[in-house]
Amino acid sequence: MDRRKGETGTPPNGWLRADLHMHTDASGDSLLSPIRLLRACQKRGLDCVAVTDHNRLDGARAVAALAPPDLMVILGEEVMTAQGELLGLFLQHEIPPGGDPLEVARQIRSQGGLVGAPHPCDVTRHQLLPEALNALHRTGLLDFIEGRNGRATRNRYNQRAEELGRRLGLPLTAGSDAHSAGEVGRCYTWMPPFDGPRSFLEALRQAELHGQRSRLWSKFSSIWARLRRLRRRG
Repeated sequence: MDRRKGETGTPPNGWLRADLHMHTDASGDSLLSPIRLLRACQKRGLDCVAVTDHNRLDGARAVAALAPPDLMVILGEEVMTAQGELLGLFLQHEIPPGGDPLEVARQIRSQGGLVGAPHPCDVTRHQLLPEALNALHRTGLLDFIEGRNGRATRNRYNQRAEELGRRLGLPLTAGSDAHSAGEVGRCYTWMPPFDGPRSFLEALRQAELHGQRSRLWSKFSSIWARLRRLRRRG
């Protein structure tokens, strides 16, 4: 299969095409089993993915265990704090939801992970409250800003997120926030190769954000996933 099928443009020589925010069905609002996610990644020509289920790490571990050798999988988690969501990347242990953002960030850092703010300017999502984001940045606990999110409800929210990252002097990421196969790779990052959290941040300093928001119908996949789970429980 052509790993670049359906993509436009090619990353600079040796660079990675990375989707740094996506969900398996471990999240509860996603239709993507680990196998379906991996098939979609191959179809979209991705070299690297961050699997960031809601408040869980088992889905990311399942994807990493099944992934082919040419796909790098970053274990991540989208953690619901008491003041909005945080992204943790390069995790080893699951972080429970509901904690203070500063404490959650310290838990991420304590296991060698990186702390990011997903969809920070999308007022229709579980964005991190501005006072919490500012506190994280002020204390040096915020590593990156998600500048482009495939599920942003307005283009301007992504534009504001990119502006926020540049204003704060933080690296930017792009991710599809995929919950269904058609969303995988809609937003992605071109970046140099890396071999761990520190070199990942250095690579992001040179990265380029690409892609577009997913179509409106993609949001209904999460509604269907929740209904399907309720039906199974019933």
